[in-house]
Amino acid sequence: MKFYNRESELALLDRIENRSVDTAQMTFVVGRRRNGKTSLLIKATEKQNMLYFFIAKKSEILLCAEFTEQLKDKLQMPLFGEIKSFKELFGFIMEVSKNRHFTLLLDEFQEFYSVNPAVFSDMQNIWDSNKQDSKLNLILCGSVYSLMAKIFENSKEPLFGRATHRLHLKGFDLATLKSILNDYSPNYSSEDLLAFYLFTGGVAKYVELFVQAQAFSLSDMLHLILNENSLFLDEGKHVLIEEFGKEYGNYFSILSLIASGKTARVEIESIMEIQTGGFLDRLEKDFGLIKKVRPIFSKPNSRKLKYAIDDNFLNFWFRFIYKYRSAVEMGNVDYLKEIILQDYTTYSGKILEKYFTERLKAEKKYNIIGPYWEGKNQNEIDIVAINELDKIVLFAEVKRNKNDINLRVLKEKSSCLMNHFEGYKILYKGFSLEDI
Repeated sequence: MKFYNRESELALLDRIENRSVDTAQMTFVVGRRRNGKTSLLIKATEKQNMLYFFIAKKSEILLCAEFTEQLKDKLQMPLFGEIKSFKELFGFIMEVSKNRHFTLLLDEFQEFYSVNPAVFSDMQNIWDSNKQDSKLNLILCGSVYSLMAKIFENSKEPLFGRATHRLHLKGFDLATLKSILNDYSPNYSSEDLLAFYLFTGGVAKYVELFVQAQAFSLSDMLHLILNENSLFLDEGKHVLIEEFGKEYGNYFSILSLIASGKTARVEIESIMEIQTGGFLDRLEKDFGLIKKVRPIFSKPNSRKLKYAIDDNFLNFWFRFIYKYRSAVEMGNVDYLKEIILQDYTTYSGKILEKYFTERLKAEKKYNIIGPYWEGKNQNEIDIVAINELDKIVLFAEVKRNKNDINLRVLKEKSSCLMNHFEGYKILYKGFSLEDI
């Protein structure tokens, strides 16, 4: 698959590279696994003098032996004696970079926690002592979001405050997904686009797998995901178990409940029979997997609060694959497929709401966008989009079938909000599958 999008990220990395010619730069790159961080960085540095070190879970001596060979090959510099520690290796690199400009990319940087946690303190001391005279473009990339955030954003960690740039790589946006479908399946339908968005969420690796398999219809996508040897069946475990550690069972249970529609904390706790506040906070703040959803105009401490999984694929995985894992383990994927198809219309309808919310955000016409509901989910409005500058408000109802949209009822639901919009231009809109 050809390289798509990422123009703004490539432009940022290019600016950083130009600055590093004169002054050392340290950039840390984070983002969900499979989002294409390494591919982006390889693309960005393909014309640079670049050293690429992959931090594998092996002994520090073996890692240094591999890295030393790359140093000799790339920099064409003799090394006297054997380097057995990364502290020594990084010190040598910083010394060389005072006279030569180059890029050093450390991939899976968080794995130093397993190799030798003292590396972070060693790097801090060496960086602080040499950065003023260095011309090194240092890029530190990691796929365990919580650990990378801890390394660089926790004030108690040695590398806190050292990075000059932070790049958070997200999934492909809607325009890019459409562009990919246009290139590989130009006759795609609205249903195909919704399924492509629902299953991949823009995650680069999933998009690539669908493209390689030429799976662009709902049936073909499901076949790829649910075949007996599919990589997707265990994907949630592969992506998250390392993030969660030994408590992954509780996290998985919470995510499964949220994906199944148990979105209020009281609902989750009544089923799990444990206090979940700490878990929910970490899922939101440390792991970036869920978000709080409040109705428009609600107060920050309002009890009108729902939780939602922000990742389309993981939401699907927990809703169906993890929930019915016994069928998966028995190899009965036909049963699972039947369950998915039975619920697909309702499930995809909620994803359609998210699609149009994202599309309105991408238009950049509104400064506030969100849902609205009252107690016991009364007077629900799918989308309220507000432009406070031009005094415009849009009330939108989202249905898969346009014939199910009732703007008269939408106007009735929105009447209780009119006191907030005196002098505003009021718009009412129905969005359906035909409109995507």
